[in-house]
Amino acid sequence: MSGRDNIEFIDQDQEHNEIKAFSLRSIFSGSILTKAGVVRQFPYILFLTLLALFYIGNRFHAERLVRKLGKLQIEVKDLCSEQITTASELMNISRPSEVIKLVDEKNIGLELPETPPKKLTKKRKR
Repeated sequence: MSGRDNIEFIDQDQEHNEIKAFSLRSIFSGSILTKAGVVRQFPYILFLTLLALFYIGNRFHAERLVRKLGKLQIEVKDLCSEQITTASELMNISRPSEVIKLVDEKNIGLELPETPPKKLTKKRKR
């Protein structure tokens, strides 16, 4: 057998009539999928379907990231306000009057010195 024996010839008028014969009935019955024009376009249709699925998946992923970003922004705002509150409480507690009050409440036994501290200096030799 030669390679010419396997060649199938399609009548151009028959193919044209098949393309024209697309109807709602052929779509619902499924017979449209056996037509030569549709079979020839199947790889392209498959490619478009895969592209659409990729696009839908990519959109869902992007929406999930946007929701996560919104939650993280809210958390950052909450942590910033908590940091400001904690810093102001620390500044309030570290004031000398507050330290004296806390020492008296805890009965640690520390007292304020009655004489001011002396500054020690070392004389330089010239």
